[in-house]
Amino acid sequence: MSQNGKSHEHDGMLINRREFIKKGAVGAGVVAATMAMPGFMLGKAEAVDLSQLPMKYKDYNVVFVSFDALQAAHVGALGYSRNVTPTIDAMARKGFNFTNNISVASWTVPASMTWFTGVYPSEHRLTNKFSVFNPPNNNVLSNLKKLSPELMTLAEVLKLNGYATGGFTGNAGVNGIFGYSQGFDEYFFEKGKFGSMGVSIPKGLEWLRKNKDKKFFMFLHGYDMHGQNVPDEGFDYRFVEKGYDRKFTGSAAEQEALREEGLATGTVQLRDEDVKFWRAIYDEKIQRTDAKFKKFLEEYKQMGLMDKTIFVLTCDHGTEFHEHKRFDHGFSLYDELIHVPLIITLPKQKTGSVIKDQVSSIDVMPTILELLDVKMPEKAAKQLRGTSLVSGLKGKPVAKDVYFETDYRQYTYKRGIQTKDGWKLVYTLENKTRELYNMKTDPHETKNLVDQEPRRAYELEQKVFAYFKSIGHDLNARQWIPGLNPVYDSQAKGVQKK
Repeated sequence: MSQNGKSHEHDGMLINRREFIKKGAVGAGVVAATMAMPGFMLGKAEAVDLSQLPMKYKDYNVVFVSFDALQAAHVGALGYSRNVTPTIDAMARKGFNFTNNISVASWTVPASMTWFTGVYPSEHRLTNKFSVFNPPNNNVLSNLKKLSPELMTLAEVLKLNGYATGGFTGNAGVNGIFGYSQGFDEYFFEKGKFGSMGVSIPKGLEWLRKNKDKKFFMFLHGYDMHGQNVPDEGFDYRFVEKGYDRKFTGSAAEQEALREEGLATGTVQLRDEDVKFWRAIYDEKIQRTDAKFKKFLEEYKQMGLMDKTIFVLTCDHGTEFHEHKRFDHGFSLYDELIHVPLIITLPKQKTGSVIKDQVSSIDVMPTILELLDVKMPEKAAKQLRGTSLVSGLKGKPVAKDVYFETDYRQYTYKRGIQTKDGWKLVYTLENKTRELYNMKTDPHETKNLVDQEPRRAYELEQKVFAYFKSIGHDLNARQWIPGLNPVYDSQAKGVQKK
């Protein structure tokens, strides 16, 4: 059995990573009934009568929820067998479930800002925590207003249209200091770096009670599923297999050590049972978060707001559990990191639809703005790189090529494309290496086809370079030299940080 969890030999048969995950669930949790429920499918959009949905919701509310670090492969509505997302799954059955939504980046700071600006990280320029890291005296924290003063945020556009705007988050990568608070009447971030929805939800509900008679835009976020978040009461290890020798306990310190080991050496040494352990406590975190979100919806419903609200549920990035021999997220652009859920539910919507067309997280802002039928400042309309998915809600094709990038902590600089017909190329700028995958035949990205498909690799490489040049970022115009741009104190020992 391979350590990376991608494919495993068992009784002479080859099983893929998803089957491996399923086997880890046996005896430890309840198998989700989602797959058997009427109307659930992972194919084309269902033949739902969409004529009764107006698709124009002027002056309606929006609740935009980010479940930080939620890997698509662990969501029941996207095919996971363990019943850890019953509330999210119920929203997916009721709403529009985009099963092939790809994030523009593989970690929080750049990925989340794209939702609020509608441009790529290279354009909003929040690609790392520091825009300048030159210790001891010349450190400058990234800030949207300073880096890209010409950009308007989603919250700013809605505020101009008379919306009350409130954000309630877990801090860290969505701290208001980076510019996430831009356009929000109230923007809360928990004191702890990786705060929980257990704190942001009560704060959000408190704000809602004061603003429920207004039209509002609410951003709700928490780090409950993140490797650096541990439940206040500790783990109960509900999904951990009996007999595990507890080499790991699931602590934030252990998770950080594994992440840094992968960054330092290129690989993390883990046994198969360790990988299953980390997935098990990840599932416990997911299930706990889903339960918190359920309580939020119950209180929200009691306020009488459900029929006046559009819900957008998504995630900034996934996370990796040794699929490609690393841990955490940010460094790579593999599917486990950039394939994330996207669920949109409309007011009074009763029947859901599954949309398998490939879309991008950069499409979220234009979709929300079109649904709300707001007056768009010309400045904001011109900046948007994505396309509204409203036509997809009406049953029309919305599949597109998607682009993504990461300059994670300046350890690496990667740009990539995934075509709507399933070809994926990742180009690493610092060493000019390429990875090419056929996502239809090799969804877990185990076989780099650069040598077998040199023409296709070249054409996609040219497409990546041309696209980024078209948005003002000539990838050939500078040197890409790895450096140091820390996120945590432990990552810059011996140097003074701001």
